[in-house]
Amino acid sequence: MKTIRRLIYGEVFAAVAFVLLAFLSLFFFFDFVDELPALGKPSPLQPELVYEVPHALLYVLLLMPSRIYELLPIAVLIGSVFVLARLAQGSEYTILRTSGLGPWRALRTLLGLGAVFVVLTFAIGDYLSPLSDRTAQLLKARYQGNISLGSTGAWLKERQPYSNFSVNVGSMSAQGELSNVRIFEFNNQGFLVSTLHAATGQIESDDSWTLGQVQRREFDPGSLAQGRIVRRDLDTFRWPSGINAEMVSVALLKPERMRTADLFGYIRHLEANGQTAQRYEIEFWRKVFYPLSCLVMVVLALPFAYLHFRSGGITGYVFGGVMIGISFFLLNNVFGYIGNLNQWQPWLAAASPALIYSVFSLAAFGWLVLRR
Repeated sequence: MKTIRRLIYGEVFAAVAFVLLAFLSLFFFFDFVDELPALGKPSPLQPELVYEVPHALLYVLLLMPSRIYELLPIAVLIGSVFVLARLAQGSEYTILRTSGLGPWRALRTLLGLGAVFVVLTFAIGDYLSPLSDRTAQLLKARYQGNISLGSTGAWLKERQPYSNFSVNVGSMSAQGELSNVRIFEFNNQGFLVSTLHAATGQIESDDSWTLGQVQRREFDPGSLAQGRIVRRDLDTFRWPSGINAEMVSVALLKPERMRTADLFGYIRHLEANGQTAQRYEIEFWRKVFYPLSCLVMVVLALPFAYLHFRSGGITGYVFGGVMIGISFFLLNNVFGYIGNLNQWQPWLAAASPALIYSVFSLAAFGWLVLRR
């Protein structure tokens, strides 16, 4: 069995690496073409900084770990289908079966191979990809302006013992500085207590916010009929808060680019402040289940080892396997949106595609084994 595992694992690893390299080359080209319109343009904040070809190449290169994370499961499927179909076409898999490679032993062997890709996918998606993607976004923000979420920025909410705060952050610079910060303070009865607008802001190591060029208005709920409003202009203002820089990054950047632990912490923050977290919960469970899709991919590939190929017929089967893999990822995205719209359980919306395709592939595998 060690010799058989060495043969299958070596062939599959080589095929997956080749497929992954081909996909990465293709996406590297597409991503670089997307950056061409921005070349030669100066930074809106620092006109002396010009976005040039080396910067675009570095930005696209920093996106590659995220591409590896996205493409690795489908590369596992294509590589596994190709290797197993080729072994079946050359009758090598038939020889392996007569040497003791039974159906369930073959399944266990491929699941062990899939477990290696699960660990690799999780490590890339939870450690390497968030770091490189954040660096890429900050690099682009340095040359093309601040990181922002549309025209309204990002909204966050915090509940403290005696006050509730609604916070709007317009944008974040490459150095982590905030701009166009607005804070609305309400008391526990729901009355507006104060509003604050700051041109700049910085989140300190203790999670407190140091705001600059502040315009603050304080309202007295008991005397609003008399129109009592106190206006203050302050150079700096310190606001103690539990909203840290990572939470602001989650709100401004795509949640699928964040680490699983950071996303879970942000979900807990939203729940503690009475905000809906359905979208982020689905994304959290998708990040949990996504590496496990490598196991689904190798199970999907196993039935191809039990097919009987005519000369030259392998191409059609490999193409069919690719289409199955693409349909899996399309269904994975569709279930995320459907689950969010219909308020499904987040874990169910994230796990349903993997469960459906696992049952389908195991049924096909069992049918082919019984039919042989």
